[in-house]
Amino acid sequence: MPRIPVTSAISIDEDEIVESATRASGAGGQHVNTTDSAVILRFDVALSPSLPDAVKHRLAKLAGSRMTSEGVLILRSEGSRSQFENRREVRERLIALIHEATIVPKKRRPTKPSKAAKAKRVDTKKARSGVKATRGRVRLD
Repeated sequence: MPRIPVTSAISIDEDEIVESATRASGAGGQHVNTTDSAVILRFDVALSPSLPDAVKHRLAKLAGSRMTSEGVLILRSEGSRSQFENRREVRERLIALIHEATIVPKKRRPTKPSKAAKAKRVDTKKARSGVKATRGRVRLD
């Protein structure tokens, strides 16, 4: 069974992806009315043995409304007149999305401003206040 490489550690089996062709929407004249050039890709993230649980969880967050409640990721491509190009583009998007989900976000460590930073902020505010205080009406006596 051929596998699609995502990262050096993760690859997806071809059988896990279901692709179907359908009519594209939008302009295109007679061509768009007669050919099934749009490609819909379905990838069952929840049941995929190829992905670790942590990646599945991050992928669900990244996918948002593109993922069904059953855990199936649905991607659609209809940008090209060619079904082959649309199939290639939708697979690239799937790989990019999974690759992005493999990146573990850094944990934020809360910090506090230093005393010098606080003093500098106060000095800047005082200087700005002084500039504004000198503004006002000009008296002509």
